[in-house]
Amino acid sequence: MSESGETRQRGTLVRRHVSLRRRIVRLTFYMLLLVAGCAAAGFLYFADSVASLQPPANPKADAIVVLTGGFQRIDQAVELLQKRAGKRLLISGVHPSTTGGQIRRNTQSSADLFKCCVDIGHDAIDTIGNANETANWIRDNGYRSILVVTNNYHMPRSLLELRRANPDIEFIAYPVVNSDLKSTNWLRNPMVLKTILSEYVKLTIASVRDALGAHPASGLRTAKTDAAPHNSN
Repeated sequence: MSESGETRQRGTLVRRHVSLRRRIVRLTFYMLLLVAGCAAAGFLYFADSVASLQPPANPKADAIVVLTGGFQRIDQAVELLQKRAGKRLLISGVHPSTTGGQIRRNTQSSADLFKCCVDIGHDAIDTIGNANETANWIRDNGYRSILVVTNNYHMPRSLLELRRANPDIEFIAYPVVNSDLKSTNWLRNPMVLKTILSEYVKLTIASVRDALGAHPASGLRTAKTDAAPHNSN
């Protein structure tokens, strides 16, 4: 082969290599664009679903569980207990230094109500722990249906974890609304946007984890997973 022929062949190979690299770069860009679009669409769908959540008109279940994260949630759960929406209440994820008496005073509830019908769970350190702590409590009491009280943005992930830990139990969502996402432009509120985006990411990770069959840590302070919640006395 002549020198000019070898040069043309090398040039052809270089052009093919460059063309292939460009195609790979374009394909990667389009894939990233598609993933970003799906993530954005999923986030907007999640935000709209959360904003649309409403508590049932006449809530009724065997018992009630509230996942800690603010006294507004606990106030609502105690009010449901007072209205006999459930026979008993578990406050899950309470800090070990917080007593039932402190919670009772903050909710301005009667001592008799807390003595008879409220359990304080100190073991859960996250939402997975809430689900496992609730599972132990359900098993100990033989409940079949549970009212779940937590913030609206936290509800989808809470139900995911609770149903994973308790597949045979009926969970009824009772969302607590801190801000009206339907009538306010929450996209312009950095704090609200950050909260919803963070919760969407956590829900996505939890969904992928379950799809892959991964087994997360118990989310409990104690090593044993059968620790029962403490009575508020």
